[in-house]
Parts: sequence; structure tokens; C-alpha cells
Amino acid sequence: MQIHRLAYYWLDTWVLANVIQVATQDFCQRYLNQKNDPCGRQYDQMTQAARSVPANIAEGSSRHSTSKETEMKLTDVARASLAELANDYVNWFLKQGQVPWSIKSEGHKKVTAIQLDKPTYKEDVQYLSCIHILNQKHKFDEWLCSNNSLTEANCLLVLCNRLIMMLRKQISNQLSSFREEGGFTEGLTAERLAYRTEKSINADAPLCPKCGKPMIKRVAKKGVNSGKEFWSCSTYPNCNGTKKIE
Repeated sequence: MQIHRLAYYWLDTWVLANVIQVATQDFCQRYLNQKNDPCGRQYDQMTQAARSVPANIAEGSSRHSTSKETEMKLTDVARASLAELANDYVNWFLKQGQVPWSIKSEGHKKVTAIQLDKPTYKEDVQYLSCIHILNQKHKFDEWLCSNNSLTEANCLLVLCNRLIMMLRKQISNQLSSFREEGGFTEGLTAERLAYRTEKSINADAPLCPKCGKPMIKRVAKKGVNSGKEFWSCSTYPNCNGTKKIE
């Protein structure tokens, strides 16, 4: 039960998102100060964006069995927050008249080449996952512990861009799964529509004047007929045939 509820703990995206969050918190604490961030807005923006990434990955994964559509939306929110954080690191270079690593640079190649270990925990998941996250973070100590803001920002920018690509692939896989299987919520909607169609057929509902399929009763939600019932094609939105209820 615990393993099912915490399934996202096994996702590489969630692990790397936590590495980025912890490293970003450390970066902001050491390099943002009263002089370059007098109101603390940059600190709040970066730490909140970093927090949003693992939080939305976790929440999206938790909705996998109930609504794959919601899962995709939350994963995309994580991706968008990460893009925002990456832009903050780009801005860090620009404010100092510097540029980030080229993809051809030695530093970029070395950070990109580092692979994450696969989680091996089976029980005591939260305890062991924290050990796993810290171990993955230590793989980048050469840059994250350099005490040089540009070096650390370079490493974090590479990790942000890497995770953005991973999340795009994750969303693509979620979409494929949704197309093949749907989701619990989407299944309930289809089941409800099938029941209403069957009920309408048994109640001698009229046939759609456009496509000839059975019609079902719906309630208008807007316009001059708001709140009134009308006949609607059971295949809507594929067919928008309607008919007044006599």
C-alpha cells in the first residue's frame, strides 16, 4: 500500500527535481543578499519555483489511477516551473556580464555525462529515498560545492535543462498511456454517458436529426435557454444535433 502511494519516489524525474531543489536552496542562501536582492523577491521566486517541480511531479503521479489528464497537467506545471527556474539562472549570468557554458564546453559535457543511479529501496521508502537523493546530489559536488556562483549556476542550469527534456518525455509517455487506457475519471464519464444513452433509448428518446443516433436529455448551461432541458445527440461533441423537448 505504501509503495503504491509513493510510486513517484522511483521516478528519476522526481529524484533529480529534489537534487535541483536542495541545490537551489543552498545557492540562494549563499549568493542572494541584501545588496543584490534587497526585497528578497528573487530568493522567493527561485526557491518556490524549485519547490514546485518535485511537488507537482509527486501530485501528478498520485493522480495516475484516478485521472491521467490531471497527471499530465500537473507534470506540465512542473516542467513550466523548471523553465522559469532555468531562466533565473540565465539571468544570473547576464547580470554579471557573463554567459553560461556552451554545450560543447568541457564542464557541460562532464555534468551531462553523469548518470543517476536507479533506486533500490523496497521498504522504509521515505528514509531510503532521502539517502538516495543525497547520494545523487553528491555526484555533482565538484561544481555544486565549488564556492563559485557561476560554476554552481552552470551546473544547475545544465540539470534544469536535462530535467525539462526528461519531463517532456514523461508527458509524452503519459499521453500515450491516456490514449490507450484512458483514466478512472475519464472512464466514469464514458460509463455515465453510456448509461444515459441506454436509458434514453428505453424511454423512446428521439433520434438525432443530423446523424440518426439516439438522443439524451441535457440541461442548457448558458444563453436564453439556461437551465432548460433539451435533446442532444448522444455522440456530442462528434455531432452537435439538438432538438427541443415538446
